Amino acid sequence: MVAIPTSLRNEAPVILEAEHVSRHFSAGGSFLPWTHRGVVHAVDDVTLQLRPGRITALVGESGSGKSTVARVLARLYPPTTGRILFQGENVLTWRGRRARAYRRQVQMIFQDPFSSLNPVKRVEYVLSRPLLVHHIVPAHRVRERVHELLTTVGLVPAAEFAAKYPHQLSGGQRQRVAIARALAVEPAVLLADEPISMLDVSIRMGILNLMLDLKQRMNLAFLYITHDVASARYVADEIIVMYAGHVVERGETLTVLRAPQHPYTRLLLSAVPNPAAGLTRQRLEGRGEVRTIVDPPPGCRFVSRCPLAEDVCARTTPELVESGPDRWVRCHLYPRSTGPQGRVSHD
Repeated sequence: MVAIPTSLRNEAPVILEAEHVSRHFSAGGSFLPWTHRGVVHAVDDVTLQLRPGRITALVGESGSGKSTVARVLARLYPPTTGRILFQGENVLTWRGRRARAYRRQVQMIFQDPFSSLNPVKRVEYVLSRPLLVHHIVPAHRVRERVHELLTTVGLVPAAEFAAKYPHQLSGGQRQRVAIARALAVEPAVLLADEPISMLDVSIRMGILNLMLDLKQRMNLAFLYITHDVASARYVADEIIVMYAGHVVERGETLTVLRAPQHPYTRLLLSAVPNPAAGLTRQRLEGRGEVRTIVDPPPGCRFVSRCPLAEDVCARTTPELVESGPDRWVRCHLYPRSTGPQGRVSHD
C-alpha cells in the first residue's frame, strides 16, 4: 500500500480511499469473442486518499483516466482490481441498504450540467426528489429545504429559481443546481468531474469559489477532476497527476507546481501561459505520440513522448516511489526515497 504523505498524517482521518485500483475495458466493443481486440487499461494501480475539508485535484490530459477514477469511486464502474474504502471499510462488499447509504455519502457532479438535469422538470422537482427518496426532511419541509439549498449555492431569490426549467438557466446556474442536488442528500464526499470545463471563462471563478466555500463551511472532501492546472492551483490542497491510466506524480499542490519532478508534469506546466516568464522562458519539449493503453507493453507509458527517456524506460514500468518529503513520482530518474540522482533540473 502506498504510504500517506507525512504532512497529512496529523490532519483529518481519511474518509474515502482508493487502494491499488485498476479498471480495464474490452477494446472490442462487443460481447462476441471474435471481435475482441485487446484490453484498455484505463486506470492502473491508482491509490489516493480524500479527507474532510480538503480538495484533491486529479490532473491530466483527456484520456488519462481521471473520470474513470471518479466513476469507480462513485461505484458507477466496478474496479477490475483493488479496493474502495469508506471510513476504513471495503464498500465493494456492501449490498442493499449499505450500498444505498454509500451512494448518498459519495455524490458526483458531472461535466455537462444540462445533460445531467431533466429538461422537462422544474428546478424544485430536481432538488426535491433526492430529499424525498432518501428521507432527508419531512414532506412538509421539502420546499423550505429546496430554497435553503438554492440559497447555499448562490441562486437567489430561491423561489424564483425553483420555478424555472433548466433551459431557462445559464450554464453556471445549471451547474449550481447540479451542486445543490448533490448537497441535498448531505454527503461527505463530492466528486467533481471537470465542473467548469463547459462554462464560460467569466463564470468559472464563481464555481471555484463555491467549492472553496463548501469545503470550509461544510467540511466536505472534494475530488476535483480537471485538465486546467491553473484552476487546480487555485483550489486544491493536494494534486495528483495522471497519464495513460497511471499516477505519475502527487504531492502538496504548491510544492508540485513550483518544482515538478516528472517530465510529464513539467510538460503540462510549460503549456500554461505565463506572461511574467516572457519569451526567454525555458521549455521542456515533448516528442512522439501517446503510447497506447490497449494491452500496454512493459515500460513507462510516457516513454514515447519523454525528452529525458533512457533505455530502461522502455523495458521496465517504474513504480510510484517517495522522492522526498510529501512527494511521490513514477519515474526511473527517482529510483529511491533519497531523491533524484541529479539528472533532472527543476529550474
